Amino acid sequence: MFNPLVDSFDKLSDAEIDESITKLSQRYFQSHNPQVQQQVATLLDMYKEESRSRQARAYQKQKEQQNGQEGLDNLINVS
Repeated sequence: MFNPLVDSFDKLSDAEIDESITKLSQRYFQSHNPQVQQQVATLLDMYKEESRSRQARAYQKQKEQQNGQEGLDNLINVS
C-alpha cells in the first residue's frame, strides 16, 4: 500500500506506531463519511502491517538467539 501522507515508519518507535493505530481507529469510527473512512482504513492497514512485521522480526531474532544458546548447551556434555 502507498499513501503520500506517510513518509517512512523507520523514524517511529513501536509505541508511536501503537499510538497511531489507536488514534486512527478512533477517527475511523468517529467519521460518518465513507470516503474518509476508506482513507483512514488504508492508513490503519499500513500501520498495522508495520507493527506485525516488527513483531515478526523481533520474534525471529529472539528465536535465533535462543537456538544459538541451546545449540551450544547440547554440545557440552557434563557428566
